[in-house]
Amino acid sequence: MSQRFVVTPAAAGAGDPYPTAALEPLRVDALPILRYGREPGRYGDGRWTGSSGAVNGGEAERESLFEGKNMALFEEEMDSNPMVSSLLNKLANYTNLSQGVVEHEQAEDSQRREARSPGMGTLIGVYLPCLQNILGVILFLRLTWIVGAAGVLESLLIVSMCCICTMLTAISMSAIATNGVVPAGGSYYMISRSLGPEFGGAVGLCFYLGTTFAGAMYILGTIEIFLTYISPSAAVVRAGAAGSEAAALLHSMRVYGTCTLALMATVVFVGVKYVNKLALVFLACVLLSILAIYAGVVKTAFDPPDIPVCLLGNRTLSRRGFDVCAKTHSTANGTRTTALWGLFCNGSEPGAACDAYFAQNNLTETQGIPGVASGVLLDNLWSAYAAKGEFVDKKGVPSVSVPEEGRAGGLPYVLSDITTYFTMLVGIYFPSVTGIMAGSNRSGDLKDAQKSIPTGTILAIVTTSFIYLSCIVLFGACIEGVILRDKFGEALQGNLVIGMLAWPSPWVIVIGSFFSTCGAGLQSLTGAPRLLQAIARDGVIPFLQVFGHGKANGEPTWALLLTALICETGILIASLDSVAPILSMFFLMCYMFVNLACAVQTLLRTPNWRPRFQYYHWTLSFLGMSLCLALMFICSWYYALLAMLVAGCIYKYIEYRGAEKEWGDGIRGLSLNAARYALLRVEHGPPHTKNWRPQVLVMLNLDAEQRVKHPRLLSFTTQLKAGKGLTIVGSVLEGTYLDKHAEAQQAEENIRSLMGTEKTKGFCQLVVSSSLRDGMSHLIQSAGLGGMKHNTVLLAWPQSWKEADNPFSWKNFVDTVRDTTAAQQALLVAKNVDLFPQNQERLSDGNIDVWWIVHDGGLLMLLPFLLRQHKVWRRCRMRIFTVAQVDDNSVQMKKDLQTFLYHLRISAEVEVVEMVENDISAFTYEKTLVMEQRSQMLKQMQLSKTEQEREAQLIHDRNTASHSAGAARAPAPATPDRVQMTWTKEKLVAEKHKNRDSGVSGFKDLFSLKPEWGHLNQSNVRRMHTAVKLNGVVLGKSQDAQLVLLNMPGPPKNRQGDENYMEFLEVLTEGLDRVLLVRGSGREVITIYS
Repeated sequence: MSQRFVVTPAAAGAGDPYPTAALEPLRVDALPILRYGREPGRYGDGRWTGSSGAVNGGEAERESLFEGKNMALFEEEMDSNPMVSSLLNKLANYTNLSQGVVEHEQAEDSQRREARSPGMGTLIGVYLPCLQNILGVILFLRLTWIVGAAGVLESLLIVSMCCICTMLTAISMSAIATNGVVPAGGSYYMISRSLGPEFGGAVGLCFYLGTTFAGAMYILGTIEIFLTYISPSAAVVRAGAAGSEAAALLHSMRVYGTCTLALMATVVFVGVKYVNKLALVFLACVLLSILAIYAGVVKTAFDPPDIPVCLLGNRTLSRRGFDVCAKTHSTANGTRTTALWGLFCNGSEPGAACDAYFAQNNLTETQGIPGVASGVLLDNLWSAYAAKGEFVDKKGVPSVSVPEEGRAGGLPYVLSDITTYFTMLVGIYFPSVTGIMAGSNRSGDLKDAQKSIPTGTILAIVTTSFIYLSCIVLFGACIEGVILRDKFGEALQGNLVIGMLAWPSPWVIVIGSFFSTCGAGLQSLTGAPRLLQAIARDGVIPFLQVFGHGKANGEPTWALLLTALICETGILIASLDSVAPILSMFFLMCYMFVNLACAVQTLLRTPNWRPRFQYYHWTLSFLGMSLCLALMFICSWYYALLAMLVAGCIYKYIEYRGAEKEWGDGIRGLSLNAARYALLRVEHGPPHTKNWRPQVLVMLNLDAEQRVKHPRLLSFTTQLKAGKGLTIVGSVLEGTYLDKHAEAQQAEENIRSLMGTEKTKGFCQLVVSSSLRDGMSHLIQSAGLGGMKHNTVLLAWPQSWKEADNPFSWKNFVDTVRDTTAAQQALLVAKNVDLFPQNQERLSDGNIDVWWIVHDGGLLMLLPFLLRQHKVWRRCRMRIFTVAQVDDNSVQMKKDLQTFLYHLRISAEVEVVEMVENDISAFTYEKTLVMEQRSQMLKQMQLSKTEQEREAQLIHDRNTASHSAGAARAPAPATPDRVQMTWTKEKLVAEKHKNRDSGVSGFKDLFSLKPEWGHLNQSNVRRMHTAVKLNGVVLGKSQDAQLVLLNMPGPPKNRQGDENYMEFLEVLTEGLDRVLLVRGSGREVITIYS
């Protein structure tokens, strides 16, 4: 458990600590749900505002509202916290009409008219639409073929897997749909509000693409029924050569499909109300067709239809070019050859040369639909997968094989048009179980969506699952295997297989399936543009904004145009078997994320997760998610990877370029839980040296308009951090929070805006305190959380510390240095920060110079390495300078430092600078004297502002004159440009004696020039001497460097000399453009070990 104590000063404030003027409530709608259904005449626009007469009106109105003054204690908060009676009144008038998300309502509140109360129940609103969407083209055109290829057992497995997947998804969807009101938007709304805008946008677009390709599949099914079973002669492209019938059919489907798409899009554009009115007609066609199938099955039990199938040996023959299944037939004039003979032989004469297989095998006829009591079920239990071009043959029938097993000369065999295998059939079948979202998509039109959606959807899935499973068994029990595998009914003279089973007529199925698929296509072209419009209006994907607009009545014109173009790509594919797996991927991905949303919300146990539907569990959702993922790869692994790639690209695009949305989604809750877990893990102890990186607290100063004074400080933070680690941007406002909360919000907005401009990834923390000093101390102590706490403080050098109108800036700065030292945190002070480069600049050349005076844990070496990772500093070279004293071996120091850097894996030039001990110059004494005199004056005299400015100018003049005189009398020795010598023992002794002898006479000479120098604090003189000397050395080496990093000396232990400390630092860095003063935290931050 994280524990933290904040030390605060105890100050007795005068007056009321809670002034009444500061208690203005923040006017935020306490219950956003109240926006949906308020009485316009009584409550205005439906918002609680400060102008409400009930709150801010006259005394008479207040008396009427708060009769008896029973609620007078709460009347000042009544605009943000309404009375319970008023709240209940609004909830009683609430309507859950389809009105879009809250963001849309805010823009449309002024235009929304009072809508009629919805009245759809479970049957009309959910159950029947789900039936219409689930039962469709695959049932009529492909289910018999799937049963023939996979066998009854494997077909039951395929259907069971898909139905279990949709059932688990429906359970998860029911939990989400009953966890509060779901406006129109269906699955997209549920996923986006449960998993966030990134997942919502990605999966929403996948669902949109799936719905669009479903429209293409339904249109292709419509054209296939028309060209194959209704009017084969209407094909616009004829077979030009043998073996090109399939290609000709595809070309005709492309032509007719494009025309049909244009017609349907026109119908949708003219008016959706016509589509909705025809929905019941299309649904009636579906139900009548299914009833006809069951009636036909019952009829076969006692009166099987007479549908002969012609077999040559064990091969099935296509009955399109002949009527009689025989080689010859007897007439009054003798024996004559049949039309079938002419197809296999060179002529109609009995002695003509014939195909070898035709000559050696007999023709037989078998019943295509022997009936449910025939026992054919046993023959159809097992799979009969075939490669493309293989013969559709009947097992158990004698056949004489011939050497050349191929279809030569366009012989009328029934062949497999595609290679069949289990996983391919799963991909083709799965679209037949989609459509479970039809109820949730109509949630805005339901009387009680939270009751109707679970009941209607689950009942629809149970019903359709029973229909599919029973149809598989009945098809296998009634229809011969070779007819089941005959996809286009060629052995039945081109009739629909399932239609031949139906009663009273095959045309019931043909016409019913035609209108059913046509209606499903219209529904897809109606729903997909609205889904795209909802995504576009949410603003999560910027480049889709244009598709949020439409006609004056809100119809999505541009979205319809894009939908038609995408649908056309599916139609150009032309093959129903190729389009089905594509939309299977998109629907499976959508269902997978619905399950994920429910599992995440359940595991997080968020307080708002209270579904009315109780029959769910996270294990069911997880199982459904796993099954969806497995089915994706079972159907087609490359389509699955492609769909995931598309969704991933959309996700990353929304993450980087999309609008910021806060929908209370589960991914945010998951992130909070993960963050909590990680924080508890890192709480156990400090990070290892190998994991140490600067976690920076950036202290910003604000001007009177709450704008940041030094924006380049954030630029430098971005360059130093490169998005890694923790960054806290802090600032302090002086005053009380009750008085300054508005300014604090404005300042925080300005800081966040600047962080976005400078691409600083981190957190903003603003503190309102009675004094700047206390506020900065609070931030240093309490910023961060648990183990994610800053270890480094970055602030700008107070340029105005010498100004008389800002007497406390230097005091705050020195105390902040002490606070960081006490907290064992590193300190970085950027001087002349406004000269630092921006993020857009590129330093093409130059050096980053590190002056390593004292060891600070290695932070001085680590900072340039981190800076050079950023493109601003990448081309700069790193140089490290260290200082050798009189008794140091400079050559050995350089070798040791080079070895140390080699082990640290840091590339840098190394130079050791020897500082020769010499006498303290007159300039140093004069500088110290001026410093102490000013310090005394500012402490002892209470000066007015004008006098302070005059005094500051006088001190500046004296300082300039003393600098010139001191430089003329005793100039400081020049710093050597390179290492000139190595100290030996003899040279060391001689130098010390020389300095001792000259020092005595030198002091006497200096004190005779100015006797007051003898009364100076010798500690200050020595410190000033060090500052002047080091400054001269640094200027000589690094005056042209792009950045200079220096060890920052600590403040004096005696607080009486704080202002002198500022002067020392000023002298130390004088003449340098960009300086970063570095003070370590007292721990090692860099290591040579792996």
